[in-house]
Amino acid sequence: MNWYAAHVIMVVKFKDDVQDKYPFWENIILIEARDSDEAFSKAAERARLNEGDDNNSFTWEDRPSTWCFAGIRKLLTCQNYNERPSNGTEISYLEMEVSSQEDFSRVLKGESVVVVCH
Repeated sequence: MNWYAAHVIMVVKFKDDVQDKYPFWENIILIEARDSDEAFSKAAERARLNEGDDNNSFTWEDRPSTWCFAGIRKLLTCQNYNERPSNGTEISYLEMEVSSQEDFSRVLKGESVVVVCH
């Protein structure tokens, strides 16, 4: 068995039928599977458990909403994939790019900047 990090996208759908924006989360789920096909399937199954509206109590910006599974953005094999993850194991990464040193400095400060994710 191998370990995988599944980057799962969950999107907020508004129940008032006015989808004027698309708030979403990228959840990273640790999956144990024989191969990437099985990991993909297990990740999708696990993500669907997070769908719903918490018995009609979930809202986003005071609007009745529901979480919907939108897809798996990427699936990565973990470092030391054939060993059980432990303290310090890299389970995922994001590859990003900015256009200047100034923008990179803004990223490090947590300021707003346009970032290209690969």
